Amino acid sequence: MTVSLHPSIDNGIRRGNPDFAGGTLHCHCATDKVEVTIDQQVLHNHACGCTKCWKPEGAWFSVIAVVPRDKVEVVAHAEKLRVVDESAAIQRHACTGCGVHMFGRIENTAHPFHGLDFVHVELSDEEGWQEPQFAAFVSSIIESGADPANQDAVRARFRELGLEPYDCLSPPLMDAIATHVAKSQGKLAA
Repeated sequence: MTVSLHPSIDNGIRRGNPDFAGGTLHCHCATDKVEVTIDQQVLHNHACGCTKCWKPEGAWFSVIAVVPRDKVEVVAHAEKLRVVDESAAIQRHACTGCGVHMFGRIENTAHPFHGLDFVHVELSDEEGWQEPQFAAFVSSIIESGADPANQDAVRARFRELGLEPYDCLSPPLMDAIATHVAKSQGKLAA
């Protein structure tokens, strides 16, 4: 039995183009779509099993990447965007019409990822976006109702696709968080 994770990766990972210069994301509304432009290639694209990220219908994982916030611009129907959970570290801006999360922004300047926005490149018609690099928060799909007995198969499927599964973020991102904390506490030179 093949484990279904997300429609954009279930049939294999399509490699991105490192020279890709960005594109436009669209919500799922039939008309008056929210449009967001991304003016560069994304970074750290990954499958995410957390319960906060937007996922397409039937998917256990989202596919989400980061990009500097100054490279993200809402160019159409910004009036339709609302923050899903004002108390969350990542302020996820979703379309009030279809519910799709268009981007997530961290407003807390002390957060290690402040200055980065989280985006779903699957919302773009352009090809060339960075492919997913790893899977994060794999155990968290249990909180969404996934059968814990299937977790070994989920991890095996990610490895089959070439994505290392983690129950946190990838080692380079965890190192970035720890470095930020150490610098903010004066344990490393800023």
